[in-house]
Amino acid sequence: MSSTNLIGNLGESLASTHLVGRGFKILEQNWRFGKKEIDIIAEIEDFIVFVEVKTREEPFPGRLEEYINRKKQRHIISAANEYIRLKDIDKEGRFDVIAIVLNRGNHELEHIEEAFYPTL
Repeated sequence: MSSTNLIGNLGESLASTHLVGRGFKILEQNWRFGKKEIDIIAEIEDFIVFVEVKTREEPFPGRLEEYINRKKQRHIISAANEYIRLKDIDKEGRFDVIAIVLNRGNHELEHIEEAFYPTL
């Protein structure tokens, strides 16, 4: 497994632990619809939450959530719509981002709720 995959897997594990600690129920991890993937699908209260996890090692330029461009957002939104349709979900959807920076065995985690919105 490549170093990039290991970092991504570690980030998703840290993100899942964070979400569960905040009361979220993890429904799916790495859910795929065709070539589109959602890192984590969780629920809390009346929301189904689609979470994109971005993990990097120091140093890197910019803020991690800025790496989720409009094309990536459209893919996540499209996959989320299919998940809601396939599972017949009757909850409001939300799109969160968890940005994790790894630095010498430590990590910083930022959970951005409602990081982006589906557009018409």
